[in-house]
Amino acid sequence: MDDLEVQVAETDRERKDAFAVRYEVFVEEQGVDEELEYDAHDETATHFVAYDGDEPIGAARLREYEDAVGKVERVAVRASRRETGVGRALMEKLEQHARAVGFDTLTLHSQTQAADFYRNLDYERRGAEFEEAGIPHVEMRKSLE
Repeated sequence: MDDLEVQVAETDRERKDAFAVRYEVFVEEQGVDEELEYDAHDETATHFVAYDGDEPIGAARLREYEDAVGKVERVAVRASRRETGVGRALMEKLEQHARAVGFDTLTLHSQTQAADFYRNLDYERRGAEFEEAGIPHVEMRKSLE
């Protein structure tokens, strides 16, 4: 994908693009209740959006979770673009930003079916499987130091 670009969503349009990808993946594809998908953290989190040319194809958000710990959330790639490196590019940009703002650890709740993706990015599973928004998840963490 020659035109892949991942950036911090700084404009209203970029944020809307990120939210559109999340809506398609989580609400339409996975059946997550729209009221669970969008929450108060959307106002303060840093949002990321991946583009292929002008087309938004991926999204993620990062927020402060604890002192020096960031929480990765809402990582989504359109179904037609999965397995093409978009998710990895999103996570690389997000981790670069996390280091720059002073996080030394990242935590996330991975859908169980996506845990291998994060394991391949050096995230380690912590604890037992649990349900979130009706979907099985596991907690994972990564040190950025």
